[in-house]
Amino acid sequence: MSRELLLVDDDETFCMVLARALTRRGFNVRTAQNVATAFALAQQIMPDDAVLDLKMPGETGLVLIGQLKQLNPAMNIVMLTGYASIATAIDAIKLGATHYLAKPAEVDEIVRALGSNRVDTPPAIVTPSLNRLEWEHIQRVLHEYEGNISATARALNMHRRTLQRKLFKHPVDK
Repeated sequence: MSRELLLVDDDETFCMVLARALTRRGFNVRTAQNVATAFALAQQIMPDDAVLDLKMPGETGLVLIGQLKQLNPAMNIVMLTGYASIATAIDAIKLGATHYLAKPAEVDEIVRALGSNRVDTPPAIVTPSLNRLEWEHIQRVLHEYEGNISATARALNMHRRTLQRKLFKHPVDK
């Protein structure tokens, strides 16, 4: 018996490719490109698992986590994002996601995440670099100030232009 899986991502091509790969691995995949459509679909099919994109037009995938958990508290939810940060990972886990993976994630990695839970598979402990810690701290404070760069710069006791330069850079490696 195949498991019902809800795949939500605003990138239609990515969604189609990942859906095909997950179908080959035994999942019955239904797709949606936004939170409203995904929740309506979830109410109809009552999925066992969900793979959600974080950043989408309109509401984010974080909003959908709580809605899906109300429908099925035992649902495995994997949050996928190209904008990984500790702040959003913590938010996703607090809301009920079982895993948080950075894009690009291998299909087998997603399948493993869907087949396990936090208790069974503790994450490997990796000591981040000082640059990575700084970047994560900036992201967390920026998240706390709802993206307001001036307020974030004041909170970090940093010049606004310096903060903008740091934000313009891509996330540093771990």
